[in-house]
Amino acid sequence: MAPNGAPLPSPTKPTLDGFLIIDKPAGPTSMQAVARVRHRAGRVKTGHAGTLDPLATGVLVLGLGRATKHLQTAMATDKVYETVIDLAGTTTTLDAEVQPTPVEVASVPSRANVDAAVATFQGDIMQAPPAFSAMKVDGRRAYALARKGKAPDLPPRAVIVHAIEVLSYQWPRVTLRIHCGKGFYVRSLARDLGLALGTGGWCVSIRRTGVGPFSIDAAITLDEVPDVVQQSDLLSIDAVQAMLARSPG
Repeated sequence: MAPNGAPLPSPTKPTLDGFLIIDKPAGPTSMQAVARVRHRAGRVKTGHAGTLDPLATGVLVLGLGRATKHLQTAMATDKVYETVIDLAGTTTTLDAEVQPTPVEVASVPSRANVDAAVATFQGDIMQAPPAFSAMKVDGRRAYALARKGKAPDLPPRAVIVHAIEVLSYQWPRVTLRIHCGKGFYVRSLARDLGLALGTGGWCVSIRRTGVGPFSIDAAITLDEVPDVVQQSDLLSIDAVQAMLARSPG
């Protein structure tokens, strides 16, 4: 109560509205990155436009306040990834979360073999999500089942790869750049490329370098997020809507 007996005014909630483009490091989950930004933004509502695996790095688009209503539009845009795949082994998670198991390879594939196999993944393809993924199976996350030794058999689904390029290859590692649509799993590509070549396949690293109009060059690290996020730190909703309208996907 105020000295005159009147009720004290309710504290005003933050009114931040806009987007923040983060370069997520390896380690934290996408939601942990969101939580860190939300804390620095005065607990304003915050969400992201597409999950990155904990060990993956790169572009994570965050929406704050009213911008969260536009995250689905950003999520539907094309993505660009760079990944290093090790063909000499495999892991249950298809990434570096666990130690790889070596795979016997009858013949080491040549660069021509790798180029030819990679080319088969361009265009409209069917792809089964990894067992360790956030897909829901009977209301439960697939990764939760997989961690209990009950890895679900997730059916293939249609995805699109606009372009895929071999950046380098020296056995057993191949580096790829992938321009793809929504729902594509880089870890599944590692598995399927290994199957096509008669080798193993797991992702040593995954880096998302683009989400629609948002490039890694425009992203800031979590450490660079101000201790107190202000409106001037954000991309406006109008500006981002205009960018998304011009973006493919």
